[in-house]
Amino acid sequence: MLRYLIPAGVFAILIGFFFLGLGRDKETLPSPLIGKPAPAFELPSVEDPTQKISSQDFAGRMYVINVWGSWCVGCRQEHDALMQIAQRGEVPIVGLNWNDELALAQRWLRELGNPYVGNAFDAEGRVAIDWGVYGAPETFLVDANGEIIFKHVSPLTIEIWERDFVPLIRASKGSGT
Repeated sequence: MLRYLIPAGVFAILIGFFFLGLGRDKETLPSPLIGKPAPAFELPSVEDPTQKISSQDFAGRMYVINVWGSWCVGCRQEHDALMQIAQRGEVPIVGLNWNDELALAQRWLRELGNPYVGNAFDAEGRVAIDWGVYGAPETFLVDANGEIIFKHVSPLTIEIWERDFVPLIRASKGSGT
């Protein structure tokens, strides 16, 4: 009897973990980097690969890192929202073009518009790994001290921006960081 109860108990526990995982909000995947320094990077610019984009370019000010690729359906879904957010000028948006082809990324920006103040070309995905990227799109908010204070997974919308990012931006600006 015991030999049947142990596997059944293990199976029941696994089912419990499975259902907990299914009920979880996919937009709030935990990041071990929240509250830690943002990973440093220096990569070629998408727009002009002879130029470099570096995390040092944004030192001392709050900014957003948006991980995207021309192959990414969700990135296309969020692009109009990024254009609107960029026009507001609340914080600079830095693009991290991930595992893409340079010509396709450049064409994307020409055709759809460029919401980014700088756009780093991470062809091999090494910088994305440093940032703990699961997939595109992902968007990180980095405070003026260089710490990641928020991470959003999935396409960004104006509603999500207003709900999750704007309060953190205002709080950070209000505290002088």
